[in-house]
Amino acid sequence: MRNQDSVIVRGAIAAPPDRRSAWRGTLLAGLGVAAFSGTLPATAFALQGFDPYLVAAGRAALAALAAAICLKAAGAPLLPPRASLRSYAVIALGVVIGFPLFSGLALAAGASTAHAAVVIGLLPAATAVGAVLRAGERSRPLFWAACAAGAVSVTVFTLTREGGRLTGADALLALALVAAAAGYTEGGRLARETPGWRVISHALVLAAPVTVPATAVLAAVTEPRPTAASLAGFAYVGLISMFLGFFPWYAGLAAGGIARAGQTQLAQPPLTLVWSWALLGERFGTATLAAALAVLGCVAVTQAARDPGAGARTGGR
Repeated sequence: MRNQDSVIVRGAIAAPPDRRSAWRGTLLAGLGVAAFSGTLPATAFALQGFDPYLVAAGRAALAALAAAICLKAAGAPLLPPRASLRSYAVIALGVVIGFPLFSGLALAAGASTAHAAVVIGLLPAATAVGAVLRAGERSRPLFWAACAAGAVSVTVFTLTREGGRLTGADALLALALVAAAAGYTEGGRLARETPGWRVISHALVLAAPVTVPATAVLAAVTEPRPTAASLAGFAYVGLISMFLGFFPWYAGLAAGGIARAGQTQLAQPPLTLVWSWALLGERFGTATLAAALAVLGCVAVTQAARDPGAGARTGGR
């Protein structure tokens, strides 16, 4: 019988991270969350001067340029190893293309950043589910019950806000959530053996043959109307949200385990609400705040209910 505090990773039993590594992972992941919390407000600013498709492709193209420069400066190959190509493709489709595209379209379709923050608040739970399914980690019935409760909380919130019906923006936000969860899970797995900055850099370069030409075409046909605010928002989502924020995030998931370090993302919805209020002047009522707190509570339970060995790792950097 194997130890209850261990998980099987690539056919071998790995020990969970020690206390020091766990807290280091939490700190690093927290820095990533701080960077990601400004993504939705920054996207809203970028949409003031650019088409949503251009924002989605352009931020990835800008980040790919920065990633290529960093890889060359470090003497690392631009493309990921062939053995892990499928995992890098999942990251590219999830966090490089999928999340920016779907979240940007949702905001362009009329969803406020406060509304989007509450829906995206299920991302930590979705990531935890991805870790269970992808890494074969066990979970307790309470974990699944909390996931279901969180989904119900978000559904009730969206139906209440939209007069009893789900909107196209909500469907787009759900797709963004699934895409990000897949990218986070695969990135966390790869970062156990490869430095986190190289994981996101390789994914960005891998997607460049799609994102760079798309950016050039969209810039030519959509008539951008850049302003200082839209350029600042575009720069933020391209360099911070799409690139630099992943350095500590993936390193944190590797050092502390996807389940434990992922708890830091519980702070993202409240932080996004604060940024939306401070930068965009958005007001959110009691229902929005209650929904955000309910989602955070459900996600907290999913993390607490996970198997003690769920944060095992093979050695993060």
